[in-house]
Amino acid sequence: MLQTLARRFVHFAEHDCTEDALYVALCRLLADRPQALELLQGAEPSQRKPNLLLAALHARVLAGGASALRPYYASAGGARGPDAALADALDAALRDEHDVLVSLVAARSTQTNEIGRCAVLWPALIAAAARHGCGELALLDFGCSAGLNLGVDQYRYDYGDDRLGAWALPTAPRLTCRLVGGAALPREVLPPRIVQRLGIDPAPVDVADDEQRAWLHACLWPGDRERAERLSSAVAIARRACWPVVQHADCAAAIEPWLDSLPSGVLPVVFSSFVLMYFERPALVRHIATMKSLARGRALLWLSAEGPGLLIGDVPVPLPPRGIADLADDELARGSIWWLVDGDGDHCLARAHPHGRWLQWLGVGGPPLATR
Repeated sequence: MLQTLARRFVHFAEHDCTEDALYVALCRLLADRPQALELLQGAEPSQRKPNLLLAALHARVLAGGASALRPYYASAGGARGPDAALADALDAALRDEHDVLVSLVAARSTQTNEIGRCAVLWPALIAAAARHGCGELALLDFGCSAGLNLGVDQYRYDYGDDRLGAWALPTAPRLTCRLVGGAALPREVLPPRIVQRLGIDPAPVDVADDEQRAWLHACLWPGDRERAERLSSAVAIARRACWPVVQHADCAAAIEPWLDSLPSGVLPVVFSSFVLMYFERPALVRHIATMKSLARGRALLWLSAEGPGLLIGDVPVPLPPRGIADLADDELARGSIWWLVDGDGDHCLARAHPHGRWLQWLGVGGPPLATR
């Protein structure tokens, strides 16, 4: 078990948190510390991942603990880069904060709720509404955390030459997303109206609770000030809107009752992002089959974003473009894959940065498909 966890930390450093030098360094150090890896054995099996322990350490720093680590965390006012003293600082934090870390890892789950992904979700909803000729949507955020993605129509999206979203609201969070690959986004002629919203999660986050909001910030990378600022803005919107966010032990079982409650003429859309990666394999297979059955039989649209290794659809994924300026080929290859599943089949809709920093729009029936 500890060897498996060590490999996960090395992989996380090499592939998942490459944009944060502190987390790259911490992951490599944690991979060599059995006493740190043992902390994760107290977590739920699906949560035994590096980002949970990283979030727990970040939470202690933000709360004023782990003082030796604090100078390395920009989110706590630190400006020190990873250096030879980081290992000793980490060991001190693991020793001094051991009991609190045990409690956090056992009780918490990673709840990033990254609204940067809305820069892909909003054009996806525009395309889905146009494809099905329906201007009114009911949006269900599956595995919603704090339900911040339910505010997708209230954010501003800047793609460089293209702009979408709520630009009439100058105080709305501004999400910058680089469009790559040459394909144009769908036109926002008559944007869809979201007439019903619901978030469901096994352990939803209450945005009115100070401690739970603090955990959301702890789940962010400590060096990413932009993400922290837009999270605060999105939380403020969610607190004012009070969109329903409901706890369900079995979220999949809640979908059909939700469908039954909707008025006629409304297009139901279920959205999930980086949720299925936590499913054990048998549950994942069942969930994908259930969602496809609902899409075929109940006119449901399913939008799903996951890492490139978790394929939802039954069609080949387009190869990533090559030679994009200032964007490494391996970063494109690691991009999340966005699927649209509807009554007509499975469609590879987009490839994007996991936090929405760049987007390759494919669209339904996008560029010629190639096997990976």
